[in-house]
Amino acid sequence: MSSGGLELPPGDSGHEGGPADAPSAGVATGAVSLAPQAAGEARAGAELDWGAEAWSEVRTRAQRAGRAYIWLNLIEQRLRSVVGAVLRPIYEPVHGGDDWVVAAAGPAGQEWVQRAVAVREVSRRKGYLLDSADDNVLSFLTLPQLRELMVQHWPCFEPYFDDRREIELALDELEVTRNVVSRNRALSRPVLEQAERASARLLEVLGGGSGSPSADRLPIDAVEDLVGDRYADVISVHPDRVRLQRQLPAEDLFGGARRLDAIGIGLNLLVQNFSGRRLVRLTEAGCRVRLLFLNPASSAVKRRERELGLRKGELSRSVEMNILHVRRVRAGLRDPSRFEIHVFDETPRFTAYLVEGQSSGIAVVQSYLRRARGMESPVLVLRGGGRGVPKDADHGLFATYREEFESMWEDSRPVS
Repeated sequence: MSSGGLELPPGDSGHEGGPADAPSAGVATGAVSLAPQAAGEARAGAELDWGAEAWSEVRTRAQRAGRAYIWLNLIEQRLRSVVGAVLRPIYEPVHGGDDWVVAAAGPAGQEWVQRAVAVREVSRRKGYLLDSADDNVLSFLTLPQLRELMVQHWPCFEPYFDDRREIELALDELEVTRNVVSRNRALSRPVLEQAERASARLLEVLGGGSGSPSADRLPIDAVEDLVGDRYADVISVHPDRVRLQRQLPAEDLFGGARRLDAIGIGLNLLVQNFSGRRLVRLTEAGCRVRLLFLNPASSAVKRRERELGLRKGELSRSVEMNILHVRRVRAGLRDPSRFEIHVFDETPRFTAYLVEGQSSGIAVVQSYLRRARGMESPVLVLRGGGRGVPKDADHGLFATYREEFESMWEDSRPVS
Protein backbone atom coordinates (compact mmCIF):
# COMPACT_ATOMS: atom_id res chain seq x y z
CA MET A 1 0.00 0.00 0.00
CA SER A 2 1.43 3.39 -0.95
CA SER A 3 1.33 6.49 1.22
CA GLY A 4 -1.61 7.73 -0.81
CA GLY A 5 -3.70 4.69 -0.03
CA LEU A 6 -3.29 3.18 -3.53
CA GLU A 7 -2.13 -0.40 -4.01
CA LEU A 8 0.96 -0.77 -6.22
CA PRO A 9 1.11 -3.55 -8.83
CA PRO A 10 2.79 -6.67 -7.46
CA GLY A 11 6.30 -7.52 -8.63
CA ASP A 12 7.45 -10.71 -10.30
CA SER A 13 8.00 -13.98 -8.47
CA GLY A 14 11.71 -13.34 -8.04
CA HIS A 15 11.13 -10.37 -5.74
CA GLU A 16 10.18 -10.41 -2.13
CA GLY A 17 6.42 -10.15 -1.72
CA GLY A 18 5.69 -11.52 -5.18
CA PRO A 19 3.01 -14.16 -5.60
CA ALA A 20 4.27 -17.71 -5.63
CA ASP A 21 1.68 -18.91 -8.13
CA ALA A 22 2.26 -16.53 -11.06
CA PRO A 23 0.01 -17.45 -14.01
CA SER A 24 2.81 -17.20 -16.57
CA ALA A 25 6.48 -17.94 -16.50
CA GLY A 26 7.78 -14.53 -17.39
CA VAL A 27 5.21 -11.94 -16.37
CA ALA A 28 3.57 -11.54 -12.95
CA THR A 29 -0.06 -10.64 -12.46
CA GLY A 30 -0.66 -6.94 -12.96
CA ALA A 31 2.74 -6.24 -14.59
CA VAL A 32 3.27 -4.90 -18.12
CA SER A 33 5.65 -6.85 -20.34
CA LEU A 34 8.34 -4.91 -22.20
CA ALA A 35 9.31 -7.85 -24.39
CA PRO A 36 8.61 -7.69 -28.15
CA GLN A 37 5.23 -9.14 -29.04
CA ALA A 38 4.64 -11.85 -31.56
CA ALA A 39 2.86 -11.01 -34.79
CA GLY A 40 -0.89 -10.97 -34.38
CA GLU A 41 -0.81 -10.36 -30.63
CA ALA A 42 -2.97 -7.54 -29.34
CA ARG A 43 -0.84 -4.62 -28.12
CA ALA A 44 -1.57 -2.73 -24.94
CA GLY A 45 -1.54 1.04 -24.60
CA ALA A 46 -1.92 3.82 -27.18
CA GLU A 47 -1.73 3.16 -30.91
CA LEU A 48 1.22 5.22 -32.19
CA ASP A 49 1.39 4.09 -35.80
CA TRP A 50 0.07 6.25 -38.65
CA GLY A 51 -1.70 4.50 -41.46
CA ALA A 52 -1.79 5.57 -45.10
CA GLU A 53 -4.88 7.71 -44.54
CA ALA A 54 -3.27 9.54 -41.62
CA TRP A 55 -0.08 10.19 -43.59
CA SER A 56 -2.12 11.50 -46.51
CA GLU A 57 -3.93 13.91 -44.21
CA VAL A 58 -0.65 15.08 -42.68
CA ARG A 59 0.91 15.73 -46.08
CA THR A 60 -2.16 17.66 -47.21
CA ARG A 61 -2.02 19.83 -44.09
CA ALA A 62 1.69 20.47 -44.51
CA GLN A 63 1.34 21.38 -48.20
CA ARG A 64 -1.46 23.84 -47.56
CA ALA A 65 0.26 25.38 -44.54
CA GLY A 66 3.53 25.73 -46.48
CA ARG A 67 1.81 27.44 -49.38
CA ALA A 68 -0.03 29.82 -47.04
CA TYR A 69 3.18 30.55 -45.14
CA ILE A 70 4.94 31.70 -48.30
CA TRP A 71 2.17 34.21 -49.03
CA LEU A 72 2.10 35.44 -45.41
CA ASN A 73 5.86 35.82 -45.43
CA LEU A 74 5.74 37.92 -48.60
CA ILE A 75 2.96 40.13 -47.22
CA GLU A 76 4.77 40.69 -43.92
CA GLN A 77 8.03 41.60 -45.64
CA ARG A 78 6.28 43.95 -48.04
CA LEU A 79 4.25 45.65 -45.32
CA ARG A 80 7.35 46.03 -43.15
CA SER A 81 9.15 47.69 -46.03
CA VAL A 82 6.23 50.07 -46.68
CA VAL A 83 5.85 51.02 -42.99
CA GLY A 84 9.59 51.66 -42.68
CA ALA A 85 9.74 53.73 -45.88
CA VAL A 86 6.84 55.98 -44.80
CA LEU A 87 7.30 56.36 -41.02
CA ARG A 88 11.08 56.26 -40.57
CA PRO A 89 11.71 59.66 -42.23
CA ILE A 90 9.07 61.18 -39.91
CA TYR A 91 10.17 59.74 -36.55
CA GLU A 92 13.84 58.82 -36.89
CA PRO A 93 15.25 62.37 -37.16
CA VAL A 94 13.64 63.21 -33.81
CA HIS A 95 14.01 59.96 -31.85
CA GLY A 96 16.91 58.27 -33.62
CA GLY A 97 17.95 54.62 -33.81
CA ASP A 98 15.27 52.04 -33.13
CA ASP A 99 13.46 54.41 -30.77
CA TRP A 100 11.54 55.74 -33.73
CA VAL A 101 9.49 52.51 -33.81
CA VAL A 102 8.64 52.90 -30.10
CA ALA A 103 7.65 56.52 -30.69
CA ALA A 104 5.51 55.61 -33.72
CA ALA A 105 3.68 52.94 -31.73
CA GLY A 106 2.71 55.56 -29.11
CA PRO A 107 0.92 54.84 -25.83
CA ALA A 108 -1.63 52.57 -27.54
CA GLY A 109 1.08 50.23 -28.79
CA GLN A 110 3.49 50.49 -25.89
CA GLU A 111 2.90 46.93 -24.69
CA TRP A 112 3.47 45.11 -27.97
CA VAL A 113 6.39 47.28 -29.08
CA GLN A 114 8.17 46.71 -25.76
CA ARG A 115 7.60 43.00 -26.18
CA ALA A 116 9.21 43.20 -29.63
CA VAL A 117 12.21 45.01 -28.10
CA ALA A 118 12.55 42.26 -25.49
CA VAL A 119 12.36 39.49 -28.09
CA ARG A 120 15.08 41.19 -30.11
CA GLU A 121 17.37 41.34 -27.07
CA VAL A 122 16.83 37.66 -26.35
CA SER A 123 17.56 36.84 -30.00
CA ARG A 124 20.76 38.83 -29.81
CA ARG A 125 21.99 36.99 -26.70
CA LYS A 126 21.15 33.53 -28.05
CA GLY A 127 22.58 34.15 -31.49
CA TYR A 128 19.29 33.88 -33.35
CA LEU A 129 19.97 36.96 -35.50
CA LEU A 130 21.60 35.40 -38.52
CA ASP A 131 21.37 38.50 -40.70
CA SER A 132 22.45 41.91 -39.46
CA ALA A 133 19.70 43.48 -41.57
CA ASP A 134 17.16 41.97 -39.15
CA ASP A 135 18.76 43.54 -36.08
CA ASN A 136 16.08 46.20 -35.62
CA VAL A 137 12.78 46.45 -33.79
CA LEU A 138 10.76 46.74 -37.00
CA SER A 139 11.82 43.20 -38.03
CA PHE A 140 10.27 41.81 -34.83
CA LEU A 141 6.83 43.30 -35.35
CA THR A 142 4.11 40.88 -36.42
CA LEU A 143 1.64 41.39 -39.25
CA PRO A 144 -1.15 42.71 -36.95
CA GLN A 145 1.29 45.16 -35.35
CA LEU A 146 2.48 46.45 -38.72
CA ARG A 147 -1.14 46.87 -39.68
CA GLU A 148 -1.78 48.82 -36.46
CA LEU A 149 1.06 51.21 -37.27
CA MET A 150 -0.40 51.76 -40.71
CA VAL A 151 -3.91 52.40 -39.38
CA GLN A 152 -2.72 54.76 -36.63
CA HIS A 153 -0.77 56.85 -39.13
CA TRP A 154 -3.08 56.56 -42.13
CA PRO A 155 -2.74 60.26 -43.09
CA CYS A 156 0.96 59.52 -43.72
CA PHE A 157 0.09 56.57 -46.00
CA GLU A 158 -2.89 58.13 -47.75
CA PRO A 159 -0.85 59.89 -50.46
CA TYR A 160 0.46 56.49 -51.58
CA PHE A 161 -2.68 54.32 -51.39
CA ASP A 162 -6.18 55.15 -52.57
CA ASP A 163 -8.33 52.77 -50.59
CA ARG A 164 -7.67 52.10 -46.93
CA ARG A 165 -10.70 49.83 -46.71
CA GLU A 166 -9.40 47.52 -49.42
CA ILE A 167 -6.11 47.06 -47.55
CA GLU A 168 -7.85 46.41 -44.24
CA LEU A 169 -10.29 43.92 -45.75
CA ALA A 170 -7.43 41.98 -47.35
CA LEU A 171 -5.54 41.92 -44.05
CA ASP A 172 -8.71 40.75 -42.26
CA GLU A 173 -8.95 37.81 -44.67
CA LEU A 174 -5.31 36.95 -44.05
CA GLU A 175 -5.67 37.04 -40.27
CA VAL A 176 -7.72 33.83 -40.26
CA THR A 177 -5.03 32.02 -42.24
CA ARG A 178 -2.22 33.48 -40.13
CA ASN A 179 -3.90 32.29 -36.96
CA VAL A 180 -4.36 28.75 -38.31
CA VAL A 181 -0.82 28.45 -39.71
CA SER A 182 0.87 29.85 -36.60
CA ARG A 183 -0.84 27.17 -34.48
CA ASN A 184 -0.32 24.34 -36.97
CA ARG A 185 -4.00 23.59 -37.34
CA ALA A 186 -5.82 22.28 -40.38
CA LEU A 187 -6.26 24.79 -43.20
CA SER A 188 -9.15 24.10 -45.56
CA ARG A 189 -8.79 24.58 -49.30
CA PRO A 190 -11.40 27.40 -49.53
CA VAL A 191 -9.60 29.37 -46.80
CA LEU A 192 -6.25 28.83 -48.52
CA GLU A 193 -7.63 30.01 -51.86
CA GLN A 194 -9.18 33.05 -50.19
CA ALA A 195 -5.82 33.87 -48.59
CA GLU A 196 -4.02 33.55 -51.91
CA ARG A 197 -6.46 35.90 -53.63
CA ALA A 198 -6.20 38.40 -50.77
CA SER A 199 -2.40 38.19 -50.79
CA ALA A 200 -2.13 38.74 -54.54
CA ARG A 201 -4.52 41.69 -54.32
CA LEU A 202 -2.65 43.18 -51.37
CA LEU A 203 0.77 42.80 -53.00
CA GLU A 204 -0.56 44.56 -56.08
CA VAL A 205 -1.95 47.44 -53.97
CA LEU A 206 1.18 47.79 -51.85
CA GLY A 207 3.40 47.55 -54.91
CA GLY A 208 1.46 50.15 -56.86
CA GLY A 209 0.85 47.75 -59.75
CA SER A 210 -2.13 48.28 -62.03
CA GLY A 211 -1.95 45.34 -64.43
CA SER A 212 -5.13 43.79 -65.76
CA PRO A 213 -5.69 40.01 -65.91
CA SER A 214 -5.49 40.04 -69.68
CA ALA A 215 -2.17 41.87 -69.67
CA ASP A 216 -0.53 39.08 -67.61
CA ARG A 217 -2.88 36.19 -68.20
CA LEU A 218 -1.67 34.22 -65.16
CA PRO A 219 0.36 36.33 -62.72
CA ILE A 220 3.33 34.39 -61.43
CA ASP A 221 2.27 32.59 -58.29
CA ALA A 222 4.48 32.95 -55.21
CA VAL A 223 4.88 29.19 -54.91
CA GLU A 224 5.52 28.74 -58.64
CA ASP A 225 8.27 31.34 -58.44
CA LEU A 226 10.00 29.31 -55.70
CA VAL A 227 9.53 25.69 -56.81
CA GLY A 228 8.30 25.95 -60.40
CA ASP A 229 11.55 24.62 -61.88
CA ARG A 230 10.75 21.22 -60.39
CA TYR A 231 8.00 20.84 -62.98
CA ALA A 232 9.70 22.31 -66.07
CA ASP A 233 7.32 25.09 -67.18
CA VAL A 234 4.06 23.33 -66.24
CA ILE A 235 2.23 25.68 -63.90
CA SER A 236 -1.10 23.88 -63.55
CA VAL A 237 -2.91 20.70 -64.54
CA HIS A 238 -6.67 20.34 -64.87
CA PRO A 239 -8.69 17.12 -65.32
CA ASP A 240 -10.83 18.73 -68.03
CA ARG A 241 -11.41 21.99 -69.86
CA VAL A 242 -14.37 23.00 -67.69
CA ARG A 243 -12.13 23.30 -64.63
CA LEU A 244 -9.51 25.11 -66.69
CA GLN A 245 -11.97 27.79 -67.76
CA ARG A 246 -13.06 28.40 -64.17
CA GLN A 247 -9.54 29.50 -63.36
CA LEU A 248 -8.53 30.84 -66.76
CA PRO A 249 -11.45 32.22 -68.80
CA ALA A 250 -10.97 32.74 -72.52
CA GLU A 251 -10.81 36.52 -72.05
CA ASP A 252 -7.92 36.21 -69.61
CA LEU A 253 -6.16 33.68 -71.85
CA PHE A 254 -6.45 35.48 -75.19
CA GLY A 255 -7.06 39.12 -74.21
CA GLY A 256 -4.01 41.34 -74.62
CA ALA A 257 -2.14 38.77 -76.75
CA ARG A 258 0.46 39.99 -79.23
CA ARG A 259 0.86 36.61 -80.90
CA LEU A 260 -1.65 33.76 -81.02
CA ASP A 261 -0.90 30.39 -82.61
CA ALA A 262 -3.40 27.54 -82.29
CA ILE A 263 -3.48 23.99 -83.61
CA GLY A 264 -6.19 21.37 -83.19
CA ILE A 265 -9.22 19.72 -84.75
CA GLY A 266 -11.80 22.50 -84.38
CA LEU A 267 -10.20 24.98 -81.90
CA ASN A 268 -13.43 25.24 -79.92
CA LEU A 269 -11.77 26.90 -76.92
CA LEU A 270 -11.07 29.95 -79.09
CA VAL A 271 -13.92 29.89 -81.61
CA GLN A 272 -16.76 29.13 -79.21
CA ASN A 273 -15.58 31.13 -76.19
CA PHE A 274 -14.03 34.26 -77.72
CA SER A 275 -16.38 36.38 -79.80
CA GLY A 276 -15.65 37.34 -83.40
CA ARG A 277 -15.81 41.07 -82.57
CA ARG A 278 -13.33 40.58 -79.74
CA LEU A 279 -11.05 38.66 -82.10
CA VAL A 280 -11.25 41.51 -84.64
CA ARG A 281 -10.31 44.09 -81.98
CA LEU A 282 -7.46 41.89 -80.78
CA THR A 283 -6.02 41.61 -84.31
CA GLU A 284 -6.53 45.31 -85.08
CA ALA A 285 -4.62 46.10 -81.87
CA GLY A 286 -1.56 44.38 -83.33
CA CYS A 287 -1.94 40.68 -82.52
CA ARG A 288 -0.71 38.22 -85.15
CA VAL A 289 -3.01 35.17 -85.43
CA ARG A 290 -2.27 31.80 -87.02
CA LEU A 291 -4.95 29.10 -86.77
CA LEU A 292 -4.32 25.53 -87.89
CA PHE A 293 -7.42 23.30 -88.22
CA LEU A 294 -7.72 19.65 -89.13
CA ASN A 295 -8.97 19.43 -92.73
CA PRO A 296 -12.70 18.62 -92.41
CA ALA A 297 -12.53 16.58 -95.63
CA SER A 298 -9.63 14.40 -94.47
CA SER A 299 -9.81 10.72 -93.53
CA ALA A 300 -8.49 11.67 -90.05
CA VAL A 301 -11.79 13.41 -89.28
CA LYS A 302 -13.73 10.27 -90.21
CA ARG A 303 -11.51 8.15 -87.93
CA ARG A 304 -12.04 10.62 -85.09
CA GLU A 305 -15.81 10.47 -85.59
CA ARG A 306 -15.70 6.68 -85.24
CA GLU A 307 -13.56 6.93 -82.08
CA LEU A 308 -16.02 9.29 -80.43
CA GLY A 309 -19.10 7.42 -81.64
CA LEU A 310 -20.41 10.42 -83.59
CA ARG A 311 -22.70 10.27 -86.58
CA LYS A 312 -21.04 10.37 -89.98
CA GLY A 313 -20.18 13.94 -90.96
CA GLU A 314 -21.02 15.43 -87.54
CA LEU A 315 -17.46 16.37 -86.60
CA SER A 316 -16.52 17.54 -90.09
CA ARG A 317 -19.52 19.90 -90.19
CA SER A 318 -18.53 21.31 -86.80
CA VAL A 319 -14.98 21.99 -88.03
CA GLU A 320 -16.32 23.57 -91.23
CA MET A 321 -18.54 25.93 -89.21
CA ASN A 322 -15.56 27.01 -87.09
CA ILE A 323 -13.46 27.66 -90.18
CA LEU A 324 -16.27 29.70 -91.77
CA HIS A 325 -16.53 31.74 -88.58
CA VAL A 326 -12.84 32.68 -88.52
CA ARG A 327 -12.93 33.40 -92.26
CA ARG A 328 -15.66 35.99 -91.61
CA VAL A 329 -13.47 37.48 -88.89
CA ARG A 330 -10.55 37.69 -91.30
CA ALA A 331 -12.74 39.28 -93.97
CA GLY A 332 -13.61 42.13 -91.62
CA LEU A 333 -9.99 43.13 -90.96
CA ARG A 334 -8.19 46.07 -92.53
CA ASP A 335 -5.05 43.91 -92.84
CA PRO A 336 -6.10 40.26 -93.42
CA SER A 337 -2.46 39.20 -93.72
CA ARG A 338 -2.15 39.32 -89.94
CA PHE A 339 -4.83 36.64 -89.62
CA GLU A 340 -3.83 33.35 -91.28
CA ILE A 341 -5.91 30.17 -91.49
CA HIS A 342 -4.46 26.79 -92.53
CA VAL A 343 -5.58 23.15 -92.52
CA PHE A 344 -3.54 19.96 -92.08
CA ASP A 345 -4.30 16.37 -93.12
CA GLU A 346 -2.27 14.36 -90.59
CA THR A 347 -3.56 12.40 -87.61
CA PRO A 348 -4.25 14.97 -84.86
CA ARG A 349 -2.12 14.31 -81.77
CA PHE A 350 -2.87 17.32 -79.59
CA THR A 351 -4.51 20.72 -79.47
CA ALA A 352 -2.47 23.69 -78.33
CA TYR A 353 -3.02 27.42 -77.88
CA LEU A 354 0.29 29.30 -77.75
CA VAL A 355 -0.39 32.83 -76.54
CA GLU A 356 2.37 35.40 -76.15
CA GLY A 357 2.00 38.90 -74.71
CA GLN A 358 4.40 41.78 -74.36
CA SER A 359 6.11 40.37 -71.24
CA SER A 360 5.26 36.68 -71.02
CA GLY A 361 3.70 33.72 -72.76
CA ILE A 362 1.31 30.96 -71.84
CA ALA A 363 0.16 27.77 -73.53
CA VAL A 364 -2.86 25.52 -73.05
CA VAL A 365 -2.22 21.98 -74.30
CA GLN A 366 -4.45 18.89 -74.49
CA SER A 367 -3.69 15.44 -75.85
CA TYR A 368 -6.43 13.65 -77.78
CA LEU A 369 -7.85 10.61 -75.99
CA ARG A 370 -9.58 7.83 -77.95
CA ARG A 371 -12.96 8.01 -76.19
CA ALA A 372 -12.97 11.55 -74.78
CA ARG A 373 -13.85 14.83 -76.46
CA GLY A 374 -11.70 17.89 -76.00
CA MET A 375 -13.92 19.28 -73.25
CA GLU A 376 -13.31 16.10 -71.21
CA SER A 377 -9.55 15.69 -71.76
CA PRO A 378 -6.84 16.66 -69.23
CA VAL A 379 -5.25 20.09 -69.73
CA LEU A 380 -1.71 21.32 -69.16
CA VAL A 381 -1.02 25.04 -68.70
CA LEU A 382 2.54 26.04 -69.55
CA ARG A 383 4.43 29.22 -68.79
CA GLY A 384 6.36 30.69 -71.69
CA GLY A 385 9.50 32.77 -71.38
CA GLY A 386 9.33 36.42 -70.42
CA ARG A 387 10.02 38.96 -67.72
CA GLY A 388 10.24 37.43 -64.27
CA VAL A 389 10.23 33.84 -65.57
CA PRO A 390 13.79 32.52 -65.18
CA LYS A 391 13.15 29.10 -66.71
CA ASP A 392 15.47 26.97 -68.79
CA ALA A 393 13.96 26.76 -72.26
CA ASP A 394 15.80 23.47 -72.91
CA HIS A 395 13.75 21.75 -70.20
CA GLY A 396 10.40 23.41 -70.87
CA LEU A 397 7.43 22.10 -72.79
CA PHE A 398 6.41 25.48 -74.23
CA ALA A 399 9.33 25.42 -76.67
CA THR A 400 8.56 21.78 -77.57
CA TYR A 401 4.99 22.57 -78.61
CA ARG A 402 6.12 25.76 -80.34
CA GLU A 403 8.53 23.72 -82.46
CA GLU A 404 5.83 21.14 -83.22
CA PHE A 405 3.42 23.87 -84.29
CA GLU A 406 5.95 25.43 -86.65
CA SER A 407 6.66 22.04 -88.21
CA MET A 408 2.96 21.36 -88.77
CA TRP A 409 2.42 24.89 -90.11
CA GLU A 410 5.10 24.40 -92.78
CA ASP A 411 3.37 21.24 -94.03
CA SER A 412 -0.16 22.69 -93.96
CA ARG A 413 -2.23 24.39 -96.68
CA PRO A 414 -3.78 27.88 -96.48
CA VAL A 415 -7.51 28.41 -96.53
CA SER A 416 -8.54 30.97 -99.14
